[in-house]
Amino acid sequence: MIETVDTEAGTARVTWHHAPEPRLVLAVSHGAGGGIEARDLQALAAALPAHGVSVALVEQPWRVAGRKVAPAPKTLDTGWRGLWPALTRPGLPVISGGRSAGARVACRTAAELGARAVLALSFPLHPPGKPEKSRADELLGAGVPTLVVQGGNDPFGRPGEFPEGGFELVEVPFGDHSFAVPKRAPVTQEAALRTVTDAVTRWAASLG
Repeated sequence: MIETVDTEAGTARVTWHHAPEPRLVLAVSHGAGGGIEARDLQALAAALPAHGVSVALVEQPWRVAGRKVAPAPKTLDTGWRGLWPALTRPGLPVISGGRSAGARVACRTAAELGARAVLALSFPLHPPGKPEKSRADELLGAGVPTLVVQGGNDPFGRPGEFPEGGFELVEVPFGDHSFAVPKRAPVTQEAALRTVTDAVTRWAASLG
């Protein structure tokens, strides 16, 4: 089911993948360079409904409008806040999630919006090659249970670069920022995506 939602940042779009017997909603948005066709978002939408988690794939207004470049972080946050009533309408706890820039939005707004938890896919800990420009404070400030799923070769932050903190981190071996693995890697692309979906399924079950 596709739903359009008007926000102060423009019209957003939510593609729902409903669970037969839902107990949670996982709302996940895309990054600054892609949309909800991302391999990990599609894999989660296919896998989680069978485990009682309805998945809402969120397209920020700038993507719906056909723009190529994401707006400033505060505008992304405005769009996410405007979507929240639609995400909570089913009356279920909502996991606030996203990949890359979307993960940052989820972390920045989780406590304010009353999210049950945060799922951060490919959290951009720092710009590539600039570890001194850390965004760890956004992750550490989420204020709710948080799962980070990070590629082992992510130039925006490899798992070993993350600080200690109140979050769980799962590594996708050999994965890049999009969880793509090289053809020569000893794991297949399908196995890499299973690492993502298995980790999120297990973690979501622990949330009740």
